[in-house]
Amino acid sequence: MAKQQELTGRQKAAILLISLGPDVSAQIYKHLTEEEIEKLTLEISGVKKVDANQKENVLEQFHQIALAQDYIAQGGIAYAKTVLEKAIGAEQAQAVINRLTSSLQVKPFDFARKTDPSQILNFIQGEHPQTIALVLSYLDNEQAGQILSELPQEMQADIARRIALMDSTSPEIIYEVERILEQKLSSTVTQDYTQTGGIQAVVEVLNGVDRSTERTILDALEIQDPELAEEIKKRMFVFEDIVTLDNRAIQRVIREVENDDLRLALKVASEEVQDIVFSNMSSRMAETFKEEMEFMGPVRLKDVEEAQTRIVASIRRLEEVGEIVIARGGGDDIIV
Repeated sequence: MAKQQELTGRQKAAILLISLGPDVSAQIYKHLTEEEIEKLTLEISGVKKVDANQKENVLEQFHQIALAQDYIAQGGIAYAKTVLEKAIGAEQAQAVINRLTSSLQVKPFDFARKTDPSQILNFIQGEHPQTIALVLSYLDNEQAGQILSELPQEMQADIARRIALMDSTSPEIIYEVERILEQKLSSTVTQDYTQTGGIQAVVEVLNGVDRSTERTILDALEIQDPELAEEIKKRMFVFEDIVTLDNRAIQRVIREVENDDLRLALKVASEEVQDIVFSNMSSRMAETFKEEMEFMGPVRLKDVEEAQTRIVASIRRLEEVGEIVIARGGGDDIIV
């Protein structure tokens, strides 16, 4: 085995799991992906003997990083660094923070996610749309949705489009925007380009705005970039989101869609989705559906996805004509 200072992250993880014992390691495995488990198991199998000094050093590093994570959760990176400096010294504290931010990719604008959206709005509303898009893409979805709703209508679609088309942003730009938004930066995150934005990001933001704002943005996007608008609409509501509808809406959807599509869609749906759909059918209809699904046998995933897409399209059509309501972040979803 290599010397301590030459150990890779995977080697350290292997030593840590060996030191923690099989019971604890088994619990940790439950939180890893199959690929991570395979690589880590291969690494563990190659360990012949764990040197006592290596074991002590790895456990100490793990303990320090765990403490740092806890301190970051309490008060951010700056707070964590201050506490660690008092405990283990400035140089070692900086090393721990650097390891943590580089390995766990501490997300930029952490301080902003703890700030009231109205305060953030006051700062960014006069900035360039690309700067606004960058900030919103890093905020919590609910925060970003509230801010987007409050921005001038003529800016909303442009900013939503910029979020959707955003690919990567250099750390220098992120650093500069952070520095302006909060004069004292806690720390730079990484020297790698940080991925943010994208279509899913704008979908999540739009799911946090009120219905009228969503309509305004999508209508404008349909003019500016029809393909992008269509892709966003496809992702706005997925089949599994049917559990968010009220019983009356689900019953209306059941009447609207083709039974064959509904059977296919439910074939691989979660137990929660199946239960809520069946509970909104008559006992006889639910029993018939279950029997027919059982006798369907294996189905192609492509067919299931197409059926679910048709059902989602029907749900959005019913919403457009006002027959059902899809819950969103804004106040115009309140039923009176």
